[in-house]
Amino acid sequence: MEIRLEKETALVETVLFLESEPLDEAAISRITGLAHEVVARALELLGEDCDSPSRGLEPVKSGGGWILAPKAELWESLKERYGKKNENRLSRAALETLSIVAYSQPITRGEVEAIRGVSADGMIRFLLDRELIKEVGKKEAPGRPVQYGTTKEFLKYFRLGSIADLPRLDELERDRYDDTRAVPDPAATDAVTAANPELSPEPEVALPDEPQDA
Repeated sequence: MEIRLEKETALVETVLFLESEPLDEAAISRITGLAHEVVARALELLGEDCDSPSRGLEPVKSGGGWILAPKAELWESLKERYGKKNENRLSRAALETLSIVAYSQPITRGEVEAIRGVSADGMIRFLLDRELIKEVGKKEAPGRPVQYGTTKEFLKYFRLGSIADLPRLDELERDRYDDTRAVPDPAATDAVTAANPELSPEPEVALPDEPQDA
């Protein structure tokens, strides 16, 4: 007979509700005092329990850990009230730059500029300030330019478990980014927000203090 671990599952659910940041299974184990395998099974059971139409939240792996998030079908009707305010949304230019970094990382500012065809200085600083990208090293090239990659905050923003969860560009029947740094199809930007339409940019509106393309 299967053991339901009802109290353990309730404990894990409560911890996820109370914590504001994603927690991996090791962290949940430390907080609850439950064995790692018990935590893993409790997360499975919590997911099964949340399949019920009477439940509004579900455990979601995001930013390298687990969070409780509204079900997608419910979020559609609630996002206008509870979603990110318009001033916190990314403009088309910011999202395009972020997409290039996400699919081509590690990548230098010069390589971003070569792809977009405009200066990326201000946009790189903006995304660094928002902690959506970070410096990840220096390229073995003259001048040793800084290379950039995405952050855990990026994963949280787009509700991704890891970079591997980014939509595959070839599945959208578009050219994928490759080592040649070829100019991307606009679908690359759309791919980053494909799983989260509520995060789609406002093309004509820049964020406060967000740089404009040169």
